[in-house]
Amino acid sequence: MDSTLTERFKRITTFIFDIDGVMTDGSVIALETGEQPRIFNVRDGYGINRAIRMGYRVAIISAQSQVGVRKRLEYLGVSDIFIGTSPDGKLPVFKKYLAETGLTEDEIVFMGDDLPDYEVMRTSVMGACPADSADEILAIADYISPKNGGRGAVRDLIEQVMKVQGKWMAWFE
Repeated sequence: MDSTLTERFKRITTFIFDIDGVMTDGSVIALETGEQPRIFNVRDGYGINRAIRMGYRVAIISAQSQVGVRKRLEYLGVSDIFIGTSPDGKLPVFKKYLAETGLTEDEIVFMGDDLPDYEVMRTSVMGACPADSADEILAIADYISPKNGGRGAVRDLIEQVMKVQGKWMAWFE
């Protein structure tokens, strides 16, 4: 890992994730009832829960708004959940979150995968993405996980940050 990336990881206190294509592989199952279930990776969930238990903030900003998704996030311990946003409206939600929490962009890593995430990733926040993200996102990401969305990219990012900060295995020491 290069020294610039290591230095940026050292300042991270907050993870913000998109859902579809980041926490899931982007697939949607369309049921006759209108529900559109997603499949989440258990290891990603463990990483999120562990980060929260170690004192990190975790937030979600997504246009997706299924009740089951909210329940999954709450089960993991995520309380800053902004779902059902306009696909083009993530930047205003992000700026409002910063204002309400007092966080600065340099202590946040935002992981997105597609064009609705582009505006947030173009701020001075640290931008991260899964390996299978849209070309435009890959081009501006500060960190590209070797894992695909829904296949461990979230866990990978959390693990990399916590390892740089000496917190990944601190739980067991």
